[in-house]
Amino acid sequence: MSTRARERTCDGGHRRAGCSPRKRADARRNEQALLEAAAAVFVRSGVQAPVREIAAEAGVGMGTIYRHFPQRADLVIAVYRHQVEACAAAGPALLESAPTPHAALGRWVRLFVEFLVTKHGLAGAMRDDDAGFAALHGYFLDRLVPVCASLLDAAAAAGEIETDVSALNLMHGIGNLCIGADKDPGYDAGRLVDLLVAGLRRSAVG
Repeated sequence: MSTRARERTCDGGHRRAGCSPRKRADARRNEQALLEAAAAVFVRSGVQAPVREIAAEAGVGMGTIYRHFPQRADLVIAVYRHQVEACAAAGPALLESAPTPHAALGRWVRLFVEFLVTKHGLAGAMRDDDAGFAALHGYFLDRLVPVCASLLDAAAAAGEIETDVSALNLMHGIGNLCIGADKDPGYDAGRLVDLLVAGLRRSAVG
């Protein structure tokens, strides 16, 4: 294969033997930036936001988006998985950087709330793919429940919260508090979730 052909293959984003690690890394960074821009637009305007708005946010042409994600559902799913991975990675990082495990839990829950806002509209975007939606929900639970559990365990071990709070129940409660937040600008789900996390403290019930 000629050098020019290898470059065309790399620019297309395919991981072939002729692609240099730098080009693959650049392609991954470009896709990550595109997903982050799409997530920001979805939070602001919903998953039915015009592609041109996403392109403007990302600073790319609409053709770039369609090349990576031919269907809107493809983009929504990719953003969903990207946000799940960001939430999963944030848990251990926050335990390292936050002053206390409870503070780490509170910061992580805020990120989780932002993710749930992004998630609004996913079911509509995948209305013809029940199996795909179920698979994503399973992926969501597999990745995030253990992260939430590790934060709760750390806070409980530090004596900051009660020990009978399960990660799954807490996440269900947060999810319920977020229902409808995207349709009512006067409803501050984040504030209520902050109160829920504050209520987990041992001193609040002791």
